[in-house]
Amino acid sequence: MTPGQLSPAPPATSPPRWPRTGRELFLAVLALVRGLLARPMASYYLLVSTTALLLVIGLVMVYSATSVEQYATSGSAAASIGKQAVLAGVGIVAFWLCQRLPVRTYRALARLGLILAFALVSILDVLALLAQAHVLTDPRLGGLRADELWLYLGPLQVQPSEAAKLALVLWAADVLVRKGDRVAVWRDLSRPLFPVAGALFLLVGYNDLGTMLCLVMMFVGMLWAAGVRLRVFVGMLWVALLGVAALIVLPGNDYRVGRLLAFLHPEDYADKDAYQANQGLYAIANGGWFGVGLGEGRLKWGWLPNGHNDFIFAVIAEELGVAGCLVVLGLFAVLAYTGLRIARRVAHPYRRLVAAGVTALVAGQATINIGGVVGLLPVTGLPLPLISAGGSALVVTLAMIGMLAGFARAEPAASRALHARPPSRWGRLLWAPLPPLPITPRQVGRDGDDPA
Repeated sequence: MTPGQLSPAPPATSPPRWPRTGRELFLAVLALVRGLLARPMASYYLLVSTTALLLVIGLVMVYSATSVEQYATSGSAAASIGKQAVLAGVGIVAFWLCQRLPVRTYRALARLGLILAFALVSILDVLALLAQAHVLTDPRLGGLRADELWLYLGPLQVQPSEAAKLALVLWAADVLVRKGDRVAVWRDLSRPLFPVAGALFLLVGYNDLGTMLCLVMMFVGMLWAAGVRLRVFVGMLWVALLGVAALIVLPGNDYRVGRLLAFLHPEDYADKDAYQANQGLYAIANGGWFGVGLGEGRLKWGWLPNGHNDFIFAVIAEELGVAGCLVVLGLFAVLAYTGLRIARRVAHPYRRLVAAGVTALVAGQATINIGGVVGLLPVTGLPLPLISAGGSALVVTLAMIGMLAGFARAEPAASRALHARPPSRWGRLLWAPLPPLPITPRQVGRDGDDPA
């Protein structure tokens, strides 16, 4: 081309064409989703947005399930939702703190947290035994309320089984990281992991069998992520079945046998142990495809026991129908996928094991709760994570998801993206990691530790 000539015009490009068939639309949506998931911070934003949506749905449904009864008893329809909102705020603070803590801080706190969890659970079991022996006649005497699994520490209400979840996941991950490749050897794997975990399972399961099952699922998920051999899981399955059977038939726990018989023969226990499950099924049937409308449910008005807690999914089914149930199930599925994605993509073994355990715990608890409501599993009394009313469960769940959020920011691609851009003033204030606790050389695993 000579200096006086004009440059050739660029070739004309055809405007983008909208998909015309169902296959083209599916491929276009799939390409869009793949593009979004390929972004460095996709895991973090997906986790935060899913958790926020479930939390908002939970606050709305708790208000819907409790407003009428609260207005009739206390004159204020917002009494329960006000308490739940405060606890959600505490959980958000716990979420923010846990996503800032480095790995070495979690590992330094693991043993202390486990000792504290053992102490709280043991105290609750002793008080429960005294209550069953009629030594404690006042249900609140000694810090025990007989109708719920709470310890009263002054003005605070603590559910020890929830503290056991957080303590076990941190401690078990630390032990597995220390062992490294020795997890393939049965003797090295079993000491001290199995005796300590088994003792905690029994102590929790004495009063709260449902939470014990969640702890077992979390423990199995961590062992699977650690690469434990399949024959270990087969042995654990037999031991778990024998342990659950023993806890069901244990003297003083006749209600567990009743729940099991009610699940097997609901027509024979319609007015007893199967009453709550039957009312939940009536609520689901009454909702239909799109529900009777938000706040318009009727069975929560004294007919459905614990509609604000372990049977809140039935309230969702009645008021929002199948469509609302599918939204909740889809959000939990996305949350489980995101947790497994984080566990697969993080480089540090401790982060990988904790992410796998937390994901197995949240997904397993949601499965047990929803399965009990729809009649696929026996009723266990477990709350639905992030949605049911309850303080300890909500705060601990948000704290564990906060750990996942911090691990998502430590993914290799996310870490490079965060270090490539200069942080703003608020970014330096909100995201700068807290100073780690001092850690001794014995607390460092075989694969090392990092300050992030």
